[in-house]
Amino acid sequence: MAFVVAHQKVVGMCGISGLIHLDGHPLGDIAQRLNVMSQLIAHRGPNGQGTWIAPDRSGGLAHRRLSILDLSSAGAQPMSGPANHHVVHNGEVYNFIELRQQMSSAWGFRSQTDTEVILAAYDHWGTDCLSRLQGMFAFAVWDEPSRRLFCARDRFGIKPFYYTVVDRIFYFASEAKALLPFLPEIQTDEQAFAEYLTFQYCIGENTLFKGVKELPPGHMLIVENGSISTRRYWDVVYEIDQDHSPAWFMRRMREILEDSVRMHMRSDVPIGAYVSGGVDSSLISILATQHDSSQKVGFHGRFTDYPGYDECKYAYAAAGASETTLHVIDITHNDFQRHIGDVIYHLDFPVCGPGSFPQYMVSALAAQHVRVVLGGQGGDEIFGGYARYLVAYFEQCIRAAIDGTYQNGQFLVTLESIVPNLGVLREYQPLIREFWRDGLFGKMDERYFRLINRATDMNEEIDWNDIDLAPVGEAFRSIFNSTRNVKKQAYFDAMTHFDFKCLLPALLTVEDRMSMAHGLESRVPFLDQSLVEFVASVPPTLKFSGGRLKQMVRDVFEDRIPKDILDRRDKMGFPVPLKEWFGGPLKEMAGDIFLTMRVKHRPHFNADAVLKNFDHAQPFSRKTWGLLSLELWHQTFHDRAAEYRTLLDKEASRMDLGVLQA
Repeated sequence: MAFVVAHQKVVGMCGISGLIHLDGHPLGDIAQRLNVMSQLIAHRGPNGQGTWIAPDRSGGLAHRRLSILDLSSAGAQPMSGPANHHVVHNGEVYNFIELRQQMSSAWGFRSQTDTEVILAAYDHWGTDCLSRLQGMFAFAVWDEPSRRLFCARDRFGIKPFYYTVVDRIFYFASEAKALLPFLPEIQTDEQAFAEYLTFQYCIGENTLFKGVKELPPGHMLIVENGSISTRRYWDVVYEIDQDHSPAWFMRRMREILEDSVRMHMRSDVPIGAYVSGGVDSSLISILATQHDSSQKVGFHGRFTDYPGYDECKYAYAAAGASETTLHVIDITHNDFQRHIGDVIYHLDFPVCGPGSFPQYMVSALAAQHVRVVLGGQGGDEIFGGYARYLVAYFEQCIRAAIDGTYQNGQFLVTLESIVPNLGVLREYQPLIREFWRDGLFGKMDERYFRLINRATDMNEEIDWNDIDLAPVGEAFRSIFNSTRNVKKQAYFDAMTHFDFKCLLPALLTVEDRMSMAHGLESRVPFLDQSLVEFVASVPPTLKFSGGRLKQMVRDVFEDRIPKDILDRRDKMGFPVPLKEWFGGPLKEMAGDIFLTMRVKHRPHFNADAVLKNFDHAQPFSRKTWGLLSLELWHQTFHDRAAEYRTLLDKEASRMDLGVLQA
């Protein structure tokens, strides 16, 4: 769908980077350093670029611009204010119009951008401005009078922010690859590697690149007086509201989500939608048509070579409900062979399953038609859409029936309530077998850890003797068992809280990188502060009644979502036919990749076992993807470390960085 709302100017998605010497020393080659970082994220902003360098040359900012409108020089970045503050910003502040009106008497606005609103808000409220910004953002403000760099990332981690310190120089960028030329070596962080093997994503601030950190969602970072400090400015708290009726919750949720969609459609350019055929993306695309029905376009990807991988009929049902023109791309093994290297390059890390590949392909399709696209990311984490929640609930029901206790954190569970929904688990029998392999029941954290642990079927492929998994378990338990966040002992809220804090940022990495690889802005209306805080207060009995996935969404919007989508029991989450491909047309390709793993003697890998076992995985297993993408990641970054290091030795303006993507 394309929707146009006039006279609301937003700069758009971009790439940011910068550096500062912690001791204030001037850097003679600062322009070259900034240019190297800027070039490595040039794909994020194909419509413009700019740099700002401090008068004493001890620091600077760089920006790559993706213009959604406001093409005038007034909207260019880095942007400077009258108080000698300078900003680079990536993302959208959706309430910038309201904030602008609030500050208009104290600030002479020269542009109609949300970026200038950030500058004005910092000038007006200082770091407390973060409590007023609604949207997806990562930005850095250099406060010249205070000699302070103030950086922040949005509450949910929609927009990225990476940083490192080398030789007392602090570097930051939208993507980790922009920091690699400054590292003394490209090495793997052992703790992050252990987390990746366990979850296929990292759950802390460390990344797979040793020395490169990620600013966590909802955090700010300040560089001042030679030191770096970070602190959380927002967190989600699951404190159940017992004072309102189910009807009030239903009515309020509808109001908040519809308002979020309205705010996310602020743009002067056409807006499209990802339409997967699931509840979340279908609902977002349908609600969007309420605000503008003049132009409608959606995008969907499918695999038609093998049965069980095509969800197109549901996508067409959603498109029909909103009278949307649906563009569909047929994705083949040839596409995988041509583009999987591009996917890994743009991701920076082999994160979160093979769904990133079809996301890359659908984003390429969308970018041919629009510059902004809406998606349903976040719905599973805040409303409870994963089948493993149902597996855990099933076990909880059995235990309650045996023990005669049906109450858990004011969440009534009965064995009878789940029986009509067990068909959803048909494709998850291997998961259930693994979950119950070591017995039923036990502590909640132990049970959920078994459900999400991806490492259990890699005993032969990985040498676990040199990998310390104890910190992984400790980090998991500290988040899962947080009584500060989850006030009642509701298993459902504890599960969704962990996924919201850890899995969701990893999925948002995919959302950001795969869209920005094509100069496309991706927006996620489910991840609105008001909505997330509201849903965290809703009793689990409404969100997950009878073990029905996303029951509250279904109840509230049953009049809008097509019945075929509401009733479906086979939502797959964009599976990729890796097993069929690697057992057939891509068998030679996969073998060559894993042979390289053996030749290169990758640490911790038993390449012979990988070669022997890679075609024995279950159809929807992530094991094959995890091993394959790790090897491609090594080839893309570790094996080419020298190429990144030499970038600083060349004139940035003459470098052809495209060779790194080959």
